Amino acid sequence: MPEPVLSIKNIEAGYTPSLPILRGVSLDVFEGEIVTILGPNGAGKSTLIKAIAGLVKISSGTVSLEGRDITGLATHELIRERVAYVPQSENVFARLSVEENLALGTLHNPTQHASQRRRVLDLFPDLEHLGHLAAGKLSGGQRQMVAVGRALMAAPKLLMVDEPSAGLSPKLAQVVFAQLVQVKQTGVTILMVEQNARAALQISDRGYVMAEGQEKVHGAAASLLENPEVGALYLGAKSRMARS
Repeated sequence: MPEPVLSIKNIEAGYTPSLPILRGVSLDVFEGEIVTILGPNGAGKSTLIKAIAGLVKISSGTVSLEGRDITGLATHELIRERVAYVPQSENVFARLSVEENLALGTLHNPTQHASQRRRVLDLFPDLEHLGHLAAGKLSGGQRQMVAVGRALMAAPKLLMVDEPSAGLSPKLAQVVFAQLVQVKQTGVTILMVEQNARAALQISDRGYVMAEGQEKVHGAAASLLENPEVGALYLGAKSRMARS
Protein backbone atom coordinates (compact mmCIF):
# COMPACT_ATOMS: atom_id res chain seq x y z
CA MET A 1 0.00 0.00 0.00
CA PRO A 2 1.26 3.54 -0.72
CA GLU A 3 1.86 5.93 2.15
CA PRO A 4 -1.29 7.87 3.04
CA VAL A 5 -1.45 11.59 2.34
CA LEU A 6 -3.08 11.98 5.77
CA SER A 7 -2.82 9.53 8.65
CA ILE A 8 -4.60 9.95 11.99
CA LYS A 9 -3.54 7.61 14.78
CA ASN A 10 -5.39 7.21 18.09
CA ILE A 11 -6.48 10.84 18.39
CA GLU A 12 -7.97 12.03 21.65
CA ALA A 13 -9.21 15.62 21.59
CA GLY A 14 -11.89 17.93 22.90
CA TYR A 15 -12.73 21.40 24.09
CA THR A 16 -12.03 20.49 27.74
CA PRO A 17 -8.98 18.33 28.53
CA SER A 18 -10.83 16.29 31.14
CA LEU A 19 -13.76 15.59 28.78
CA PRO A 20 -12.41 14.30 25.45
CA ILE A 21 -14.92 14.15 22.60
CA LEU A 22 -12.67 12.00 20.41
CA ARG A 23 -11.53 8.76 22.00
CA GLY A 24 -8.85 7.00 20.03
CA VAL A 25 -9.88 7.81 16.45
CA SER A 26 -7.70 6.57 13.57
CA LEU A 27 -8.11 6.99 9.82
CA ASP A 28 -6.10 7.20 6.62
CA VAL A 29 -6.66 9.21 3.44
CA PHE A 30 -4.79 8.22 0.29
CA GLU A 31 -3.84 10.38 -2.67
CA GLY A 32 -6.68 11.08 -5.09
CA GLU A 33 -9.46 9.94 -2.78
CA ILE A 34 -12.61 11.53 -1.48
CA VAL A 35 -13.03 10.17 2.04
CA THR A 36 -16.15 11.05 4.01
CA ILE A 37 -16.60 11.00 7.78
CA LEU A 38 -20.18 10.09 8.69
CA GLY A 39 -22.18 9.64 11.86
CA PRO A 40 -25.13 10.92 13.85
CA ASN A 41 -25.21 14.34 15.50
CA GLY A 42 -22.77 14.48 18.39
CA ALA A 43 -20.59 11.68 17.03
CA GLY A 44 -17.49 13.92 16.94
CA LYS A 45 -17.22 14.33 13.16
CA SER A 46 -16.67 18.09 13.10
CA THR A 47 -14.48 17.90 16.20
CA LEU A 48 -12.21 15.48 14.35
CA ILE A 49 -11.76 17.67 11.29
CA LYS A 50 -11.25 20.74 13.51
CA ALA A 51 -8.61 18.86 15.50
CA ILE A 52 -6.77 18.02 12.27
CA ALA A 53 -7.09 21.69 11.26
CA GLY A 54 -5.53 22.89 14.53
CA LEU A 55 -8.74 24.37 15.95
CA VAL A 56 -9.30 21.80 18.72
CA LYS A 57 -6.50 20.76 21.06
CA ILE A 58 -5.23 17.21 20.63
CA SER A 59 -4.32 15.63 23.97
CA SER A 60 -2.85 12.41 22.54
CA GLY A 61 -2.31 10.68 19.23
CA THR A 62 -0.73 11.93 16.01
CA VAL A 63 -1.64 13.59 12.73
CA SER A 64 0.79 12.88 9.88
CA LEU A 65 0.95 14.39 6.40
CA GLU A 66 2.90 12.25 3.95
CA GLY A 67 4.80 10.80 6.92
CA ARG A 68 5.56 14.15 8.58
CA ASP A 69 4.13 14.84 12.02
CA ILE A 70 1.85 17.89 11.83
CA THR A 71 0.00 17.31 15.11
CA GLY A 72 -1.22 20.58 16.60
CA LEU A 73 -0.12 22.87 13.77
CA ALA A 74 -2.25 26.01 13.57
CA THR A 75 -4.59 26.41 10.60
CA HIS A 76 -2.45 29.13 9.00
CA GLU A 77 0.64 26.91 9.35
CA LEU A 78 -1.16 24.04 7.63
CA ILE A 79 -1.64 26.22 4.55
CA ARG A 80 2.14 26.17 4.07
CA GLU A 81 1.93 22.37 4.25
CA ARG A 82 -0.66 22.51 1.43
CA VAL A 83 -3.59 21.57 3.64
CA ALA A 84 -6.73 23.74 3.35
CA TYR A 85 -9.83 23.71 5.54
CA VAL A 86 -13.36 24.94 4.75
CA PRO A 87 -15.51 25.29 7.90
CA GLN A 88 -19.23 24.58 7.94
CA SER A 89 -20.41 28.08 8.85
CA GLU A 90 -19.06 31.62 8.50
CA ASN A 91 -16.77 30.36 5.77
CA VAL A 92 -16.74 33.55 3.67
CA PHE A 93 -15.93 37.16 4.52
CA ALA A 94 -19.40 38.54 3.97
CA ARG A 95 -18.48 42.21 3.50
CA LEU A 96 -15.66 41.51 1.08
CA SER A 97 -16.24 40.91 -2.61
CA VAL A 98 -15.88 37.50 -4.19
CA GLU A 99 -12.59 38.62 -5.76
CA GLU A 100 -11.31 39.85 -2.39
CA ASN A 101 -12.27 36.55 -0.76
CA LEU A 102 -10.33 34.64 -3.41
CA ALA A 103 -7.32 36.93 -3.03
CA LEU A 104 -7.12 36.07 0.66
CA GLY A 105 -6.36 32.50 -0.34
CA THR A 106 -2.96 33.49 -1.74
CA LEU A 107 -1.81 35.88 0.98
CA HIS A 108 0.94 33.43 1.96
CA ASN A 109 2.20 33.32 -1.65
CA PRO A 110 0.90 36.21 -3.82
CA THR A 111 2.99 35.11 -6.81
CA GLN A 112 0.60 32.21 -7.46
CA HIS A 113 -2.52 34.40 -7.41
CA ALA A 114 -3.03 34.74 -11.17
CA SER A 115 -2.49 31.07 -11.99
CA GLN A 116 -4.63 29.79 -9.11
CA ARG A 117 -7.39 32.31 -9.83
CA ARG A 118 -7.60 30.98 -13.39
CA ARG A 119 -7.83 27.39 -12.13
CA VAL A 120 -10.54 28.30 -9.62
CA LEU A 121 -12.60 30.19 -12.20
CA ASP A 122 -12.27 27.29 -14.62
CA LEU A 123 -13.75 25.06 -11.92
CA PHE A 124 -16.40 27.58 -10.81
CA PRO A 125 -17.14 29.78 -13.85
CA ASP A 126 -20.12 31.41 -12.11
CA LEU A 127 -17.69 33.22 -9.80
CA GLU A 128 -16.27 35.22 -12.69
CA HIS A 129 -19.38 37.35 -13.16
CA LEU A 130 -20.00 37.48 -9.40
CA GLY A 131 -16.54 38.78 -8.60
CA HIS A 132 -17.61 42.33 -7.77
CA LEU A 133 -20.43 41.32 -5.41
CA ALA A 134 -20.13 41.12 -1.64
CA ALA A 135 -19.94 37.44 -0.67
CA GLY A 136 -22.65 37.95 1.93
CA LYS A 137 -25.17 38.78 -0.80
CA LEU A 138 -24.75 35.44 -2.56
CA SER A 139 -26.96 32.37 -2.28
CA GLY A 140 -25.90 29.50 -0.04
CA GLY A 141 -24.59 27.47 -2.94
CA GLN A 142 -22.65 30.41 -4.33
CA ARG A 143 -21.11 31.14 -0.92
CA GLN A 144 -19.98 27.52 -0.73
CA MET A 145 -18.30 27.94 -4.12
CA VAL A 146 -16.48 31.02 -2.82
CA ALA A 147 -15.37 29.19 0.33
CA VAL A 148 -14.04 26.19 -1.57
CA GLY A 149 -12.56 28.47 -4.22
CA ARG A 150 -10.67 30.52 -1.63
CA ALA A 151 -9.27 27.30 -0.13
CA LEU A 152 -8.16 26.12 -3.58
CA MET A 153 -6.35 29.41 -4.17
CA ALA A 154 -3.72 28.09 -1.76
CA ALA A 155 -3.01 25.17 -4.15
CA PRO A 156 -3.65 22.51 -1.49
CA LYS A 157 -2.74 18.87 -1.80
CA LEU A 158 -5.41 18.04 0.79
CA LEU A 159 -8.76 19.85 1.07
CA MET A 160 -10.84 19.34 4.22
CA VAL A 161 -14.50 20.36 4.04
CA ASP A 162 -16.94 20.38 6.96
CA GLU A 163 -20.61 19.76 6.04
CA PRO A 164 -20.56 21.28 2.53
CA SER A 165 -24.30 20.64 2.01
CA ALA A 166 -25.43 22.17 5.31
CA GLY A 167 -28.39 24.51 4.82
CA LEU A 168 -28.64 23.84 1.09
CA SER A 169 -31.62 22.50 -0.83
CA PRO A 170 -31.21 18.95 -2.19
CA LYS A 171 -30.72 20.37 -5.68
CA LEU A 172 -27.98 22.80 -4.59
CA ALA A 173 -26.35 20.10 -2.46
CA GLN A 174 -26.03 17.92 -5.56
CA VAL A 175 -24.36 20.82 -7.37
CA VAL A 176 -21.85 21.23 -4.54
CA PHE A 177 -21.08 17.50 -4.47
CA ALA A 178 -20.58 17.50 -8.25
CA GLN A 179 -18.15 20.40 -7.86
CA LEU A 180 -16.17 18.47 -5.26
CA VAL A 181 -15.82 15.61 -7.75
CA GLN A 182 -14.42 18.16 -10.22
CA VAL A 183 -11.96 19.35 -7.56
CA LYS A 184 -10.81 15.76 -7.03
CA GLN A 185 -10.28 15.38 -10.77
CA THR A 186 -7.74 18.24 -10.64
CA GLY A 187 -5.57 16.13 -8.33
CA VAL A 188 -6.71 17.42 -4.93
CA THR A 189 -7.38 14.81 -2.23
CA ILE A 190 -10.52 15.51 -0.17
CA LEU A 191 -11.52 14.70 3.41
CA MET A 192 -15.15 15.63 4.03
CA VAL A 193 -17.49 15.61 7.01
CA GLU A 194 -21.10 15.23 5.89
CA GLN A 195 -24.50 14.53 7.42
CA ASN A 196 -26.11 13.59 4.11
CA ALA A 197 -24.68 10.07 4.15
CA ARG A 198 -26.15 8.67 0.95
CA ALA A 199 -25.28 11.65 -1.25
CA ALA A 200 -21.78 11.89 0.20
CA LEU A 201 -21.00 8.20 -0.21
CA GLN A 202 -22.18 8.31 -3.82
CA ILE A 203 -19.22 10.58 -4.67
CA SER A 204 -16.72 9.12 -2.19
CA ASP A 205 -14.10 6.41 -2.51
CA ARG A 206 -14.22 5.40 1.15
CA GLY A 207 -15.98 6.36 4.34
CA TYR A 208 -15.58 6.24 8.11
CA VAL A 209 -18.63 6.05 10.37
CA MET A 210 -18.28 7.56 13.84
CA ALA A 211 -20.40 7.25 16.96
CA GLU A 212 -19.75 8.51 20.48
CA GLY A 213 -16.32 9.87 19.58
CA GLN A 214 -15.02 6.64 18.07
CA GLU A 215 -14.67 5.19 14.60
CA LYS A 216 -17.08 2.25 14.37
CA VAL A 217 -17.04 1.13 10.74
CA HIS A 218 -14.97 2.01 7.70
CA GLY A 219 -14.69 0.72 4.17
CA ALA A 220 -15.36 1.34 0.51
CA ALA A 221 -18.19 3.80 -0.08
CA ALA A 222 -20.24 1.29 -2.07
CA SER A 223 -20.08 -1.26 0.73
CA LEU A 224 -21.08 1.29 3.37
CA LEU A 225 -24.12 2.25 1.31
CA GLU A 226 -25.35 -1.34 1.63
CA ASN A 227 -24.22 -1.88 5.24
CA PRO A 228 -27.18 -2.39 7.64
CA GLU A 229 -24.99 -1.33 10.58
CA VAL A 230 -24.58 2.11 8.98
CA GLY A 231 -28.34 2.40 8.57
CA ALA A 232 -28.76 1.42 12.21
CA LEU A 233 -26.61 4.33 13.32
CA TYR A 234 -28.68 6.83 11.40
CA LEU A 235 -32.08 5.32 12.14
CA GLY A 236 -31.38 4.68 15.80
CA ALA A 237 -32.19 0.97 15.53
CA LYS A 238 -30.44 -1.45 17.86
CA SER A 239 -27.49 -3.28 16.36
CA ARG A 240 -24.25 -4.89 17.31
CA MET A 241 -22.52 -1.60 16.51
CA ALA A 242 -24.83 0.40 18.73
CA ARG A 243 -24.13 -1.98 21.62
CA SER A 244 -20.36 -2.05 21.11
